[in-house]
Amino acid sequence: MDAFGDGNFDQPEVDPAAEFLAREQNALAGLEDEIPLAQPAATGNGVDNDDVTQPKAEDVNDDFSGYTVPKQVTEEPERIRKWREEQKARLEEKDREEERKREELREQARKELEDWYKHHEEAISKTKAANRNAEKQFVAETDEIEPGTEWERIARLCDFNPKTNKSSKDISRMRSIILQLKQNPISTSKKV
Repeated sequence: MDAFGDGNFDQPEVDPAAEFLAREQNALAGLEDEIPLAQPAATGNGVDNDDVTQPKAEDVNDDFSGYTVPKQVTEEPERIRKWREEQKARLEEKDREEERKREELREQARKELEDWYKHHEEAISKTKAANRNAEKQFVAETDEIEPGTEWERIARLCDFNPKTNKSSKDISRMRSIILQLKQNPISTSKKV
């Protein structure tokens, strides 16, 4: 009984390889008439046996026994050989040119980097000098503190240019108060 319980199905098993070979032989059966056969190998009549290949016994079909297949010529034509040589020379020239340009770019980048570092160092040294001078001036002014000059010192520290930064808050009222206090300072007399 088989696995499905339907009954006994005795079918002969078919070899897939044999079936494939049979199909191929049927498909190729008519090609013998279309392909001209090679001439039988001649010996001793001036034909060089190095140019003619002898088929192996296991590779030869019974219909083709005694015939040989000539070697295929693998030498390329002169034009193609010339083109390959010219192409190789052009590619080598392009490689040399590309390497030369790459070296030029590296040299230019190195020079630009050196220039940038030089300008950067100059800017840093100028900023350092300006900061030192500002610090000296600030320290000198702090030593000269006199009563009643506080608002004048504050006014010097504030930026009274209204066009400096338009995106900031409106500080015009604070600016006007500081200027008024600078011009008319509040008397700071202590009452006991």
